[in-house]
Amino acid sequence: MTKAALLFTALCFPLAAHAQNLPDAQRTAIVADVDTRAPVLASTAKSIWNWAEVGYQEAKSSALLEAELKKGGFAITPGVADMPTAFVASFKQGAGPVIAILAEYDALPGLAQTADPSLAPIAGKAAGHGCGHNIFGAASVTAALSIKDWMVANKVAGELRVYGTPAEEGGSGKVYMVRAGLFDDVDATLHWHPGDANGVSAGKTLANISGKFRFKGLSAHAAAAPDKGRSALDGVEVMNVAVNYLREHIPMATRIHYVVTNGGEAPNVVPDFAESYYYVRHTDPEVVKSVMERVKKAAEGAAIATGTTVEFEATGGVYSMLGNDTLAQVMDRNLQSVGGVTWTPAELQWASAIQKTLPTRKPLDSVRSVAPIWRGDGAASSDVSDISWVSPTVGLGTATWVPGTPAHSWQAVAASGMSIGAKGGVVAAKTIALTGAELFRSPATLAAAKAELLRLRGPSFTYRALLGDRKPALDYRKPMAAGPGE
Repeated sequence: MTKAALLFTALCFPLAAHAQNLPDAQRTAIVADVDTRAPVLASTAKSIWNWAEVGYQEAKSSALLEAELKKGGFAITPGVADMPTAFVASFKQGAGPVIAILAEYDALPGLAQTADPSLAPIAGKAAGHGCGHNIFGAASVTAALSIKDWMVANKVAGELRVYGTPAEEGGSGKVYMVRAGLFDDVDATLHWHPGDANGVSAGKTLANISGKFRFKGLSAHAAAAPDKGRSALDGVEVMNVAVNYLREHIPMATRIHYVVTNGGEAPNVVPDFAESYYYVRHTDPEVVKSVMERVKKAAEGAAIATGTTVEFEATGGVYSMLGNDTLAQVMDRNLQSVGGVTWTPAELQWASAIQKTLPTRKPLDSVRSVAPIWRGDGAASSDVSDISWVSPTVGLGTATWVPGTPAHSWQAVAASGMSIGAKGGVVAAKTIALTGAELFRSPATLAAAKAELLRLRGPSFTYRALLGDRKPALDYRKPMAAGPGE
């Protein structure tokens, strides 16, 4: 049956579930292969954890993953979509489905922490893996290498790709890849994320637009000639007040948050440059666009009120996730077969120490279980979401952290740098490897997943990036000391 015929069948007769079509011997071989690679997974994750490179600056991290994939027989295309630390790795063997696996590896600023179960910042270090992307990248590469070996051993036709995706944390790296058409021919995209529990997600995330407002004024002596100055910081602060009053008059569940990234250098100098960094989020991308336009109006009004000027740079913008239940059922079945995480007595002792520092304490043995498929509305954003509008996409979370650990915390950094984190990565690698192998053998499932995507996004959908046609914001993690060109 042709791909077109399969898609027609799936549209007319959607499949609720698909029996696994991978022989037990092959499943056992894939799981064993991941276990064999587990020490390298842990070593790779720890190297990336040590480097802790922030968005678009992940030169060492991306190079390490590229090297491992190249050694494993993948062809590497580096620097895709105008991003030096992005890559696509491909293994192709005849004509067949195209299956993609996502890999992330960027760290978060301001979260440098040792792998100890108590607060212990690392002196002189500016960033840390508070979202566990060091394990994310390592486990995804491990899964890909295992699938590739299975394809070779069983003469499976198709193309397996690993997408090295930088700057997930606010930089929207995947958006530029989607915009460049790099996912247009992908039949299914698999991903995962570190967390404090095991489970597959078919739910929504929050769409968002993020960007920096840069105010310019006139500097002057703050005591001797304040009338000569026009404070750019005043512009930022008046804008913040206006936006805070705006919150009452926007759709429910909209989130607006900001930081001031530059407010001047000395109190006795009227600052001629100031910068704030804003996010707007909602499950509906159209709401996000509308509210951000109103935030921009607040900035323009603040500039008029303070005698300054303002420029806006959109640094990121992502859609909400389109969950794919067809793929979620396949991945869930494989995660259930893999099972959760088992800790050693030493790891349990470490986890108990971390647990005492957490505001929410959950049973430690919950890491051994697998939750049902989650289909709710999330409270975070991800650039994976843009992929889900052009390629059927599914992901899971695994217990890489102590139960109750919030993301973007020092406790998450600590666990991401030790064996607890790596063990969760092994569960993810096994699940993705089994799911990927199964999908290569199931064109009917891929057709049903595509039909579901077409139904969810609607017949008139055309992908347009929320960040427009701007080039990647390669310097978005570098605070500006002065206005552009100054």
